[in-house]
Amino acid sequence: MIPGQCLLVSVVDDDESVRESLPDLLRELGYSARAFPSALEFLASEALDHTRCLILDITMPGMTGIELQAELKRRNKEIPIIFITATRDEAIRARVIELGAAGFLTKPFTDMVLLEAIRSAIVSD
Repeated sequence: MIPGQCLLVSVVDDDESVRESLPDLLRELGYSARAFPSALEFLASEALDHTRCLILDITMPGMTGIELQAELKRRNKEIPIIFITATRDEAIRARVIELGAAGFLTKPFTDMVLLEAIRSAIVSD
């Protein structure tokens, strides 16, 4: 069995190119994958209860990634979150890690960096 097979990794990002490319990569790495264009669509989906790791953009219209992180805590959903962003802001990085994020990747990142972040997030879950 491929490591990670059957484990659902959800991607929430308003960037269509990310929503198209990341799930394909995740499947190649042996994970099941779903993509959502907004935090609200993720919260309304059945994937919410099955997601083992969440790859989440910080800056999105409507509910931001940080607001989704807070909402998941409010709902007692213990999903490891790996934030992805083009913003190189150490204060934001420190804040989301302090709030419990499993990882923080700055775009662009390599496939291997993402894989390692997912493995680390799922192991510590």
